[in-house]
Amino acid sequence: KWHLGDADPYQPDKRGFDESFIHGAGGIGQNFPGTQGAVPGTSYFDPFVKHNGRIVKTKGFCTDVFFEQAMVWMKQCRDKKQPFFAYIPSNAPHGPFICPDEYKKPFEDKVKDKNTKAFFGMIANIDDNMGRLMAKLDEWGMVDNTLLIFMTDNGSARGSRIFNAGMKGGKGSVNQGGARVPLFMRLPGKIKAGVDVDRLARHVDMFPTLAAIAGAKLPKKVDLDGRSLIPLIENPKAKWSDRYTFFHQGRWAKAGAPGRWSKGNSNPDDFQHQRFAVRNERWRLVGKSLHDLDADPGERTNVIGKHPAVAAKMMKAYDAWWKEVRPLMVNEDAPLDIGKPFIELYNKQKTAGGIPKWKKPNF
Repeated sequence: KWHLGDADPYQPDKRGFDESFIHGAGGIGQNFPGTQGAVPGTSYFDPFVKHNGRIVKTKGFCTDVFFEQAMVWMKQCRDKKQPFFAYIPSNAPHGPFICPDEYKKPFEDKVKDKNTKAFFGMIANIDDNMGRLMAKLDEWGMVDNTLLIFMTDNGSARGSRIFNAGMKGGKGSVNQGGARVPLFMRLPGKIKAGVDVDRLARHVDMFPTLAAIAGAKLPKKVDLDGRSLIPLIENPKAKWSDRYTFFHQGRWAKAGAPGRWSKGNSNPDDFQHQRFAVRNERWRLVGKSLHDLDADPGERTNVIGKHPAVAAKMMKAYDAWWKEVRPLMVNEDAPLDIGKPFIELYNKQKTAGGIPKWKKPNF
């Protein structure tokens, strides 16, 4: 799952990746107004995938296919004694909820709703694929010098009747349930197993962390938002200065967009104080609600009346952050790309000579 733009300038090969194997649109088969559109007839089983600029027809369940292709490429890098970075964001678990029958069966007597059964089945399938990947790294003798990371993008979609650790909100929410996600790291001999680090970290910390682990020397004048997590990896009780982190759910209208995306206000500044949050180690400010996460991790009690100074300080920091990032929203006045690159490429290939079949690896 790429989901960072289907137009050619935004494709992985234009963003630093030597090898890419992706489906189009935001999800496999998505063709609703507002998305650039997936290849006609694609699905979770035997999906059409763009492999290094060429559409191919795969064989198998989508998550299995993505992991298998990634492992083929990793094996090639290993055989060439070539360092690599593999990024494997799966389409699942995501609606529509579809998975192989054998993954739904364990939940037949535990869950009544068919979508939830498939949702859990998708997760179990990811778990199996992670296990296969770990087994291959062991078989190839790569465990001790390969950093393995598992993380997610957001909380569960709203409406999902599943365990959410008592957190409020879900996907698209600026509350804990939408923004707090796990991060697991494994590097035997370097990272101690079984250690839980309960400190505030952010996605922007990944770049300086990976750069440090890889031994990359970053220019001193580089303006980084994140910080290396190495001190916490080495010692969970290491000194870790507090900081604010900011959240904003910025889905405003876009002139010229199809369907509902063109309706309503399109000025970002009018949304500055809507659907936003500020957090540090202890506090979370969500709009006009302040929550003490030490005492109330589920964000059930608004304590802004007891701690107005805390809220005021957080709001001041948020406004300063908005002032800093607002000039960087350079696409607000850019014309909307209404093309459908994946569909166009598929049709062009089909006319020119057909769609080749993906060579399924023999694992």
